[in-house]
Amino acid sequence: MNIQQKTINILRVLSAEMVQKANSGHPGAPMGMAAMAYAVWFKAMRHDPGAPQWTNRDRFVLSNGHASALLYSLLHLGGYDLPMEEIKRFRQWQSRTPGHPEHGMTAGVDTTTGPLGQGIANAVGFAIAETMLAAKFNRPGFPLVDHHTYVFAGDGCMMEGIASEAASLAGTLKLNKLVVLYDDNEISIEGDTDLAFREDVGARFEAYGWRVLRVKDGLDADEVFAAVEKARSSDRPVLIVCPTIIGYGSEAKQGKASAHGEPLGADELAKTKQALGIAGEAFQVDSEVYAHVAGMMDQGRQARAQWEKLFEEYARAYPELAGEWQQWHAPLTREALVAQAGLSGQKEKAEATRGSSGEALGLLAKAVPNLVGGSADLAPSNKSYIAGAGDYSAENRLGRNLHFGVREHAMAAICNGIALHGGLRVYCATFFVFSDYMKASMRLAALMELPVIYILTHDSIGVGEDGATHQPIEHLAALRATPGLRVVRPCDVNETREAWVSALLAQGPTALILTRQNLRQFERTAGRSAKGGYVLFPAEKAVPDVILMGSGSEVALLVDAQAALKDKGIAASVVSMPCMEDFLAQDKQYRDSVLPPAVRARLAVEAGATMPWYRFTGLDGRALGLDHFGASAPANQLFEAYGFTVDNVVKLAQGLVK
Repeated sequence: MNIQQKTINILRVLSAEMVQKANSGHPGAPMGMAAMAYAVWFKAMRHDPGAPQWTNRDRFVLSNGHASALLYSLLHLGGYDLPMEEIKRFRQWQSRTPGHPEHGMTAGVDTTTGPLGQGIANAVGFAIAETMLAAKFNRPGFPLVDHHTYVFAGDGCMMEGIASEAASLAGTLKLNKLVVLYDDNEISIEGDTDLAFREDVGARFEAYGWRVLRVKDGLDADEVFAAVEKARSSDRPVLIVCPTIIGYGSEAKQGKASAHGEPLGADELAKTKQALGIAGEAFQVDSEVYAHVAGMMDQGRQARAQWEKLFEEYARAYPELAGEWQQWHAPLTREALVAQAGLSGQKEKAEATRGSSGEALGLLAKAVPNLVGGSADLAPSNKSYIAGAGDYSAENRLGRNLHFGVREHAMAAICNGIALHGGLRVYCATFFVFSDYMKASMRLAALMELPVIYILTHDSIGVGEDGATHQPIEHLAALRATPGLRVVRPCDVNETREAWVSALLAQGPTALILTRQNLRQFERTAGRSAKGGYVLFPAEKAVPDVILMGSGSEVALLVDAQAALKDKGIAASVVSMPCMEDFLAQDKQYRDSVLPPAVRARLAVEAGATMPWYRFTGLDGRALGLDHFGASAPANQLFEAYGFTVDNVVKLAQGLVK
């Protein structure tokens, strides 16, 4: 057995041994894809384990993330910071080898995968970012940005709708440095893919505008590598169809559904090792295999060293561009944002917060030249278009406005890829009700702590005549329940400006929840909402009789109710709570100053599900909201019909005061 085949078989055995020791996991796909992995990860890719975040490295996405044991085997053999002890701790508490790859936990993992199809869409984001940065910074003789994104994907990924959305857009955009290798093993958990999936995947991708290459044997690393070499000169994204055998090497399980998601068993693993010519105890790797892989990894180390030398020469030839490069890859500061964007000046006229957001975006785009983004075919409604910044396309890589088409699911996942790539700040936009389509990607952005910004407009029954299908009800509660996701619902232009600044400074994702209808302006909101919640209008005595709290369009209603309660001898304070997550992050002293514990009469008002507010109102308080769907009617009529009136708020507040 030559050293190449031995290394491939070691990848198979290590993966199977990890699953066996953990007594859980997926050995089949790693054993079938090992030759593909050898060809791509060791022979084709340029990456350096000594610098996992090198900006011009090739990216690798394991879209079928259940095959994580294969990726960990690659990282270990390749010299990344993943010692054998971590390999042995596969799927265990606090290990760096979790059941599905997690970005930020394991060096060399470019994105978190597992929910099938997400990885393909992330990879489209990587590829878009590469073209944008290349168009901005590359100069003749200085290919500062020049790398590929490689994806492994299985039948499950190809079945998921998000993959279809993302692949369609990738073909339209001619992302020629995107290469997807399709592990065509024709097996899913329930059995043969013929049960539910009989389409010609290659033909589908050809229709999307991809170049499709077909290898005869996906178990032949040389044949796979030859296809990858062809792919690297393509003028379109490339799909390489690789027929493989799931669980290859296990006579009893290969080609069967039982190889997918359960250990081989001790006896079958021993037979498999013997069949593959890998002797010895578990987790043994011969020194010649390590040496062989180290030799192949040298190309990545050399490529990085050459790039660093290139950048030094680039900085001398183009010092201004080099300075911009550093700026684009550096954190933002509040001082610079506020000073450069010019977000100031009080407004008097009522204005929808989607309009306030659009204005803030335009100003911030000038201060943050690497801010890019777009909408799911709703930019005029979302006010999410950067005027004068151009449209990104296959013909114009310098455009900052992305057109995702009606593809909300892929849009959010693509933005994750852009954020992961580095060098760009990204936002995406749609109607709030359609965040349902984006939820899986938003959850992964929170899990990875990616600073993606979501512009979500038409935030309530204020949508009016479009009716219940377009009126978000449970959506605020759903997003607020997502750990690590900031949800900001501003009440006027000042809070909207602050929402944008805080979103650009945040370590994780932010959802901006914005109105279609015009809202009143408040001079007192200026510079006060950074802590998430604050007393907008205090009561006329030190300890209020009742606290009125809310967000967005309902804040003005609370201000009017405060005045009406005063006429009835009841002292109310008005608390604006644009961001619960930021408020809860403050210390207890501040929180108690806004919501004094002694005041148990508390009323929350928000045109959405009431559930999130009970953590602030307590058992003695009450929330006025919508725990039912809306209806098709003018917005003002709906607000009145559902009790969002001064009279009703006053009545409810009076009932709480004892």
